[in-house]
Amino acid sequence: ASSPDEEWPEAEKAEKLARGAALKWASGVFYRPEKLEGLGHYRRREMQRNSSIQSRLKSTVQSYLEGVSAGLEQLRSAAQEVQSVCQDLGAARWALLDSADHFQGLQQMRELVEEHVQLASVVQVLPQIFSVHEVFSHILQLLHGQHLLEAHVELMMVEQLRDDILSQLHLRGLSSAQATVLSYFSGLQDLNESLAKQLWDIVGSSLRLVREDPVLFVTAVRIIEREEKIDDTLLLEATFLPPGRPKGWRQKFYQVLQDTITGARFHAPRMDAEGPGLAKHLAVLQKDIVSELRVVKDLMVQCVPAHYNILSLCTATYHQALSSHLQEILREDLDKQGLFLLLEWALHVYHSPEMMGHLDLLPEVNVSALDPLMSSELVDQTERRYVMKVKASVFEWMQRTLEVEFKEWFREEEPETDHQGFFQSALPAIVMQMLNENIQVASLITDSLQQKIYNMALEELEAFLGRLQEALVQCGKEHQQDRAVPKYYISHLLAVLNNNLALSNSVSSLHPDTACREVPASLQVALDRIQKKATQLLLEELLLDLQPLCLQLPSRKWLSGSQLVGSMCEVIDKYAKDFSRVRKPLFTLLLAESELLVANQYLRALLQRKMVCKNREERSQLCHRLLQDATQLRELFYGLGLERSQQSLEAVFALRELICLKDPALLSLEVLGFATKYPDVSDEHISTLLDIRGDVSKEVRHVVLEMMAQHAQVLPEGYRPIFSTILVPVPELPFCLRKGKCA
Repeated sequence: ASSPDEEWPEAEKAEKLARGAALKWASGVFYRPEKLEGLGHYRRREMQRNSSIQSRLKSTVQSYLEGVSAGLEQLRSAAQEVQSVCQDLGAARWALLDSADHFQGLQQMRELVEEHVQLASVVQVLPQIFSVHEVFSHILQLLHGQHLLEAHVELMMVEQLRDDILSQLHLRGLSSAQATVLSYFSGLQDLNESLAKQLWDIVGSSLRLVREDPVLFVTAVRIIEREEKIDDTLLLEATFLPPGRPKGWRQKFYQVLQDTITGARFHAPRMDAEGPGLAKHLAVLQKDIVSELRVVKDLMVQCVPAHYNILSLCTATYHQALSSHLQEILREDLDKQGLFLLLEWALHVYHSPEMMGHLDLLPEVNVSALDPLMSSELVDQTERRYVMKVKASVFEWMQRTLEVEFKEWFREEEPETDHQGFFQSALPAIVMQMLNENIQVASLITDSLQQKIYNMALEELEAFLGRLQEALVQCGKEHQQDRAVPKYYISHLLAVLNNNLALSNSVSSLHPDTACREVPASLQVALDRIQKKATQLLLEELLLDLQPLCLQLPSRKWLSGSQLVGSMCEVIDKYAKDFSRVRKPLFTLLLAESELLVANQYLRALLQRKMVCKNREERSQLCHRLLQDATQLRELFYGLGLERSQQSLEAVFALRELICLKDPALLSLEVLGFATKYPDVSDEHISTLLDIRGDVSKEVRHVVLEMMAQHAQVLPEGYRPIFSTILVPVPELPFCLRKGKCA
């Protein structure tokens, strides 16, 4: 046998822990000798604690033992009761086995009872079955008399009879007999169709009936709701579904109403898709739709159950039908007016207080929750079509304006003038008014359309300026052939410049955004080309009148004091008076370009038809003539309004200084300063200038040209070339014999 310590190792461990704790406590209490006096007191206290703990343990163990004893007693009682029940069940089983033979006799009686019940049911409905065809005739009479509620009641009774019979046959698996029943009740199908036809005719005329005779419409709705309840009941039972069920008449009601709305307004014969015809059609649609929705809101809503949401249904139907109808219209080749009308109507009129936002329709009618009448893609596509139509119209109008303008140039009259006496024509006003009107009209639709029209307007204006430049070139060619044609050639060129300035100043006003007034770069280039071409043609005219005078210099006669430059001043003054008919910036431009032309031609004549001075007296005489001519010309242009600092004639004064220089050895420094001031001067120009002096040695020429080569100049930005357009004759190279020296 095992020891208690082996059976209860926990007890041994607990005892050891208790002894250890006691020793620890005792060593803490009696660590000094004088503490041993209280040993008796501590012993009594611990004995009392042990006695209390033992009594509590005994009480607890006693209560557990009493509970176990009661539980054992209950288990013993339950076992006895289970044994008793088993004995009773065994006795009942033997009693049932003894009665099984008697139950077989009751089965036949049960079958007879069921057959009797069936026969009783059949006998009960036989009068109704025999009267079915008579009921059919009566229902038909009621339908012809539009007594729809009474007809429907009898129709439901016959249907109920047929469905009960078919249900019984279905439950008993007598499917072969169902065909006989269906044949007997075949008249039901025709009656249902006749009733349905009348109902859909009423629904199709609902908008008129709710105003004239709402009773008939309400009757139709009541019948539809009866049938809908029968459908719901049969679908919930889901045991047997009679033929023709579910009828779905409520859904058919919606469909007929939608088809009526769609067919009445949107399946009409093709209307005139352009101009007044389309406007009239849209106006009729607007009026009729508002009127009919008011009828639905005020009258029809009261005639149908609330769950029909009839107003929302009709609103959505009109909306979808309108959307499809607008797409059909857009398939036609509409003109710009038709496209504009559709965009305006769909994007503005449709939502305005004159239509879907009408006070009589709000707040119940709300189309904002529906898809847009025209999708964003369709709107963009239609806007692009509209832009193309407007573009074609603008091109045609501008071309016609240009043709008129071109004919005006060849009239025997000066162009018209404004209140300040500046030449002008109606071209800028016509062009800008046309473009601005189209941009403003587009703003009535959408910002995107306005931007598209604005972009198109700039493109067309740029193309128009290109054609205007071609017309200027053509006019210039005809004038070259006969300077008498056009008679007022210069006046019309000045009018073109004024017109071009007016266009340039007006282009920025076309931009839809008033904060953005920048002219596109390509358009500014086109405007600059027109200005440059007109200026070029005017300068060519001035040149033609100056050339006979320029051919006479330099010459001995000119050198001795002719009035050649005085004649040039008269020509220039005459042109300046003409130039005064353009506005200030253009006048300054023409004056500056004229002065550059005069300076260029003067220098060209001097360098190309060089006159070599034979001696110091001739050089002095040449310097004096150059000073007089340059001063006279400079003062002329200064008097006309061109500042001396803006004049190119200063080059003549600078060139004169090179000729007047007394010491040729200083030419290299003077030429370097001259080249620095006029960086487009070339070696050929300087060489020709040295030839004019007539006193420059080969060594000095070599030094000067070498210095020019070492100090090549670069044209600064904004520099106006003077010498680069002047070509001087190439000097003939001296002929050299072999092994000889060149002269």
